[in-house]
Amino acid sequence: MNKTVELVKLWGDYEMQNPECSLDDFFRHQVTATAIDEKNAVPDWQLRPGINGRLMILIRRIGKYHMVYSNKALEGTGLDQIEEFGILVTIFNQVNPIKSEAIYNNIIELSSGTNMLNRLKKRGLITEYDDIDDKRIKRLKLTILGEETLGKAKVRVLEVARMMTNVLSEEDKQLCFQLLNPVSEKFDGTFQKFKNKGFDEIFEAMMK
Repeated sequence: MNKTVELVKLWGDYEMQNPECSLDDFFRHQVTATAIDEKNAVPDWQLRPGINGRLMILIRRIGKYHMVYSNKALEGTGLDQIEEFGILVTIFNQVNPIKSEAIYNNIIELSSGTNMLNRLKKRGLITEYDDIDDKRIKRLKLTILGEETLGKAKVRVLEVARMMTNVLSEEDKQLCFQLLNPVSEKFDGTFQKFKNKGFDEIFEAMMK
């Protein structure tokens, strides 16, 4: 069968079963339907996660690889870890935020984030000053050395990102971002909101 004819037939069958579907829905369905189903024999006593668990494991493993190689890439830049880079980016992009904004924007515990800010301050990368309207509030600012360090680190961090995603086409990268971004958006802003709540309460709130 001609490939074009086969594609049109597949689309027709899918559209008949899903009249409200879009082309994006169809293409996602095809990617899922034609994916190789790895059904390796696993002993009954072993733990084998479902699709939700496998997806989270995959994301976590990629995240760990990214952290390891980012920290290696940052050697010699003046920064010790990728979280420090994130803090500097937040201070630069948000134009002198307060401490809690810089910390929570990077999904870091307040105590750990405060210690990190203190280390960056001691190394001369950031400085703090009183808010004009409320003297009780401290705002953060990059020093000249901090801006220079951020510039050097940015080059290395972008190299890591390019290395980590090198096996994907530009179209695949766009698709991955499109599929996963809603997950991030759902949880954005909840870190501070739920910090003093138990998991059962968080679970109930997020599943609504």
